[in-house]
Amino acid sequence: MKALALFSGGLDSILAIKTIQEQNIEVEGVYVDLGFESNKEKTDYLLQMAKKLNIKLNIIDKKEEYIKSILFNPVYGYGKNMNPCIDCHAFMIRSAKELLEKTNASFIISGEVVGQRPMSQRKEAMKCVNKLSDKENLVLRPLSAKLLSPTLPEIKGWVDREKLLDISGRDRKRQMELAKKYGLEDYESPSGGCLLTDINFSKRLKDYSKTLKLSVNEIDILKVGRHINYKGFKIIISRKAEENHVLKAYKGDIFEKMFPAGFPGPVGLIQKNTPDEIKQKAADFMISYTKFDEGDIIIANQTFTAHKLDKQNIRQYII
Repeated sequence: MKALALFSGGLDSILAIKTIQEQNIEVEGVYVDLGFESNKEKTDYLLQMAKKLNIKLNIIDKKEEYIKSILFNPVYGYGKNMNPCIDCHAFMIRSAKELLEKTNASFIISGEVVGQRPMSQRKEAMKCVNKLSDKENLVLRPLSAKLLSPTLPEIKGWVDREKLLDISGRDRKRQMELAKKYGLEDYESPSGGCLLTDINFSKRLKDYSKTLKLSVNEIDILKVGRHINYKGFKIIISRKAEENHVLKAYKGDIFEKMFPAGFPGPVGLIQKNTPDEIKQKAADFMISYTKFDEGDIIIANQTFTAHKLDKQNIRQYII
């Protein structure tokens, strides 16, 4: 018997795996990459943790499908920000189900805990997730199973329900006790790393999506830099050297690049087909974040002589 575990690398997903492994059931992990993870080293961390748990890990790229089908049109709406948590959980379950036959697994497990998250982990929310994703009743939540209706793996006897748990609420005392029991260390913080729950990232995404179409290519540039909306045109200027690399690596069709000509400074992006007067303003914005009062900025093979502005004049346009 084998289970396929939705694996985030957080303590709850780790404990769900350990709980099922204790019943001598093989577990294989799956991480659904949606693109909005804040941890830049997420893949390395997941692989290291999977090795410690002695499980194989499948990482599946679902960014494009998620943007097209879920992000901007969730059935159950958003949380406080741009986080469609119920639809997102259902999407990840459906994505994992696609691997069941390939991995020779019989059911799916998740580290969700009843009452831990205000939007997606209430009992009613879990019913909504199941409605969108689990008609076969194949998703088992080992940490809260005794508080929920029996799933097919329990009904069929694949899993001993009496050995499952009844954890609920936001208090993580029982999880910490279990972590100590299993000798678990170096797991991710329970606060989560989804940028869609972040108010500032959500503001950028909302502003972007008012006039521009998001693709996979734009996800990373939304995570970095100063984002400026000037007269309806989007401008991005890096804040530090490591962000220069992200903006330089951009390969999409929405933006073109901006560089200082022959002197150190930030890298920028400006949406294509922008009028020259807007490009001139963008050049002035860029020079304002250098040590120079004047200099040439190259935008798509055009050169604009830029003059430093009072940064207070720029702040009103920053998202």
